[in-house]
Amino acid sequence: MDNIDNNKPDTINKVQDSYMVPDTNKVQDADKVMSRDSCLSDSAPLISVITITYNAASVIRPTLQSLNSQTFRNFEHLVIDGASKDDTVSIVRGMCPDSIIRSEPDRGLYDAMNKGLRAAKGKYLLFLNAGDALHTPDTLRHYADAARLNGKNPLNADENADSRQLYADIIYGDTIVVDSGRNFVKPRHLSVPERLTFRSFANGMLVCHQAFMVRRDLAPEYDLQYRFSADYEWTLSCLKAADPDHNVNLHTVTIDYLSDGMTDKNHSASLKERYRIMCRYYGTIPTLLRHIRFLLRHFRF
Repeated sequence: MDNIDNNKPDTINKVQDSYMVPDTNKVQDADKVMSRDSCLSDSAPLISVITITYNAASVIRPTLQSLNSQTFRNFEHLVIDGASKDDTVSIVRGMCPDSIIRSEPDRGLYDAMNKGLRAAKGKYLLFLNAGDALHTPDTLRHYADAARLNGKNPLNADENADSRQLYADIIYGDTIVVDSGRNFVKPRHLSVPERLTFRSFANGMLVCHQAFMVRRDLAPEYDLQYRFSADYEWTLSCLKAADPDHNVNLHTVTIDYLSDGMTDKNHSASLKERYRIMCRYYGTIPTLLRHIRFLLRHFRF
């Protein structure tokens, strides 16, 4: 059960006034002006953006448009499609010809995510679901800039230096919820913590999965015993492997989340799974006590 926090950071409170639907013409112009080769930086880490699709033709275009508009181009885009029966694959091929597409039957969302994780070549992983979008054309640049700790250039570093001293472990931002018309609906009901640690998620998934970019070498595969909340368990595993001092808060909105996902449609089952995961990682008694305190606060107000 998530812990609801109504005290939003300024970046979230100001979103409703500033949010605009992406201009398709500007997206296309940006893609023409900013070629992949001209934007590469020797010190910029490759980012693997992974999109899972199945019959997503009605929602995939804003996702692809947001990728095409990025000013940072040192990324690969992997589309793991579950053998869609609609035009999903042809839309991706038409809009993003450089995307790597793998279309075949799978055993569900998290099995598809594991396929994407195994195929990824980047130093960092970012899962961007069909229908969700990067918030601005500079979103991936913000992530990439934050990846180099203290502005260090890995090419100039000691060859024997531990890469953990050069690169951030996890980089995260805020999320807003949009509807199918790409209109702002609300901020995400949980606020990201100023400092992200393993203990942070004891109160719920404080960082949206899509806004959570992690070093690939820290990321395990998704645990397929969980049908609806394997992403929560996965982020906990990543946080356990990460150094909290190497987790970077971008202090800005990075993701437009389309409120139409599988977890939304299976909310009760998802909460039950999440409770089991909390008990596994944080202990049954502490988890139970946290939920009792939450319920007491809820009914008191």
